[in-house]
Amino acid sequence: MADVTMLFWDNGGVVLTNAWDRGSRQKAVEKFHLDWAEMEDRHELMLNAFECGEASLEEYLRRTVFYRDRPFTPAEFKEFMFEQSQPFPEALDLLGRVARTRRYMLAALNNESLELNEYRIRKFRLRDYFEAFFSSCYLGVRKPDRGIYTRALQITQRDPAECVLIDDRGLNLECARELGMRTIQFQNAAQLQSDLAKLGVTVD
Repeated sequence: MADVTMLFWDNGGVVLTNAWDRGSRQKAVEKFHLDWAEMEDRHELMLNAFECGEASLEEYLRRTVFYRDRPFTPAEFKEFMFEQSQPFPEALDLLGRVARTRRYMLAALNNESLELNEYRIRKFRLRDYFEAFFSSCYLGVRKPDRGIYTRALQITQRDPAECVLIDDRGLNLECARELGMRTIQFQNAAQLQSDLAKLGVTVD
């Protein structure tokens, strides 16, 4: 079996909370007194364009929230959205320890809208860990579409067998395995460190 040279990490659900998931939207509905069914319908219609970089945050909000007058401002709503991003300290610490070994190329491979992605990169200093960001908003394709994996492999010039994808969602991992990548489904930092060690990726 080929030695691991490349680690692709999901961000939301692995090293950070999800940026704008169902739970966050439910909190927004409660805080801002929105209609859940109406917002979710509009969110689903906008999601692909939003996460593939075709719709800006402003356009997304105009279509999902501010299509009618509201007693709050877009700036207030955006601030709430950004506040949903929080770190998973133990997983970030493990990521940092892997990065400091300098034995592997580390890159993010995630679905994220442009503005939230770049806020999270800055806020949590993800450039300190990752050498590249294969985000859906940059590549125009989302996991689990095989295109996002093949582009990441082509750009890094890696054989799939050299690569590990770390993700919290099973479907995303299934598609990566079909291309020949090794995979780890994230549950917690201790489990991730153990599963990495089984693949020869150590942080000692």
